[in-house]
Amino acid sequence: LAPSELQRDEAEDAHSEKEETFVPPSLEDPQLNTSHPYHDVARHGIIQLAGDDNSGRKVITFSCCRMPPSHQLNHTRLLEYLKYTLDQYVENDYTVVYFHYGLKSLNKPSLKWLQTAYKEFDRKYKKNLKALYVVHPTNFIKILWNIFKPLISHKFGKKITYLNCLSELREHLKYEQLNIPQEVIRHDENLRRKQKGELPPVVKVPPPRPPLPTQQFGVSLQYIKDKYKGELIPPVMKETVSYLKRKGLQVEGLFRRSASIQTIKDVQKLYNQGKSVNFDDYQDIHVPAVILKTFLRELPQPLLTFECYDQILGITSVESSLRVTRCKQIVQGLPEQNYAVLKYLICFLHMVSQESIYNRMTASSLACVFGLNLIWPSRGTASLSALVPLNLFTELLIDFYTTIFSSRTMPGEILP
Repeated sequence: LAPSELQRDEAEDAHSEKEETFVPPSLEDPQLNTSHPYHDVARHGIIQLAGDDNSGRKVITFSCCRMPPSHQLNHTRLLEYLKYTLDQYVENDYTVVYFHYGLKSLNKPSLKWLQTAYKEFDRKYKKNLKALYVVHPTNFIKILWNIFKPLISHKFGKKITYLNCLSELREHLKYEQLNIPQEVIRHDENLRRKQKGELPPVVKVPPPRPPLPTQQFGVSLQYIKDKYKGELIPPVMKETVSYLKRKGLQVEGLFRRSASIQTIKDVQKLYNQGKSVNFDDYQDIHVPAVILKTFLRELPQPLLTFECYDQILGITSVESSLRVTRCKQIVQGLPEQNYAVLKYLICFLHMVSQESIYNRMTASSLACVFGLNLIWPSRGTASLSALVPLNLFTELLIDFYTTIFSSRTMPGEILP
């Protein structure tokens, strides 16, 4: 049954290719160095880092429409590059979004390759994959599911969610961070037009409300300082850091795990309403850890500020012996409150790294978690190639905390 169905799927592909010329876009990443070990694959932009989902987990996207014809892409190298990318995140909970549109007969990998790929992704990759979203599935996906069903565990199968339209992604992810290919967006619009007479419901978007006087999430550091009697360190940071310092320093995998989305929303609501939060009530050390990351990620401007982004990207081109000095120069140029909050946070992360024999969170591990929560570009999301300098910069801050933050003290500053 499967071969005949696959032939039919190929025929559908051939028909659709006559209707539309399929030319994968040239997506050259300006920050991608030609010395990158997988430059030949990475330059196509097939695999991208796309921020975080609603639980604070890193999101990796795979876009089929960016795959060039098979004779122009070494699929073995593609598999190696996928593993190379995931290896940076598999120790943490993570999410994958697979955009199926654009997989045609001319760029489709063989069934043998797909079987090899599934076998290559052993428990290390599957354990911390918390969700796999398949967007715009076709008959080909259903056929593959039938072929691979005997190999796929029930537990892994429950992680897969099929989404017929892009709007459904909004329920699970930070949609604006996804960097969805224009081809996929146009395909989604075409699908909606073809739904005979089924117009999407008109959603009236209410005007944005002014923030509450007690609000801490999604508002600037200056706003919090003004509303909380001039305190440099936001209360939510003080409370999460204090709790984690007392009860979390030796917890294995601290900051690597996610927490219940609803719980995180409930805690955010309490903080925004100015109510007290007792983390003991939740009996989950990962709740305050996720709250701390969420607070940083929801700042209107990153803690390290947009102005520093390009300077930080340049850290890899600085001679190794001068990098700590360069980090210090960049940090010294931050506004007063940003500097104080960063110093407070990095002091705590330095403490966490000092306990890495128990918690397994070295400065490098913490940098992978916090790098993109401290700095991101003013438009879009950081590319995969930008992660190396961003994470290196964060790692240096944590490892050389006492050197980098030694010469500037702030009035009223409280260290954890």
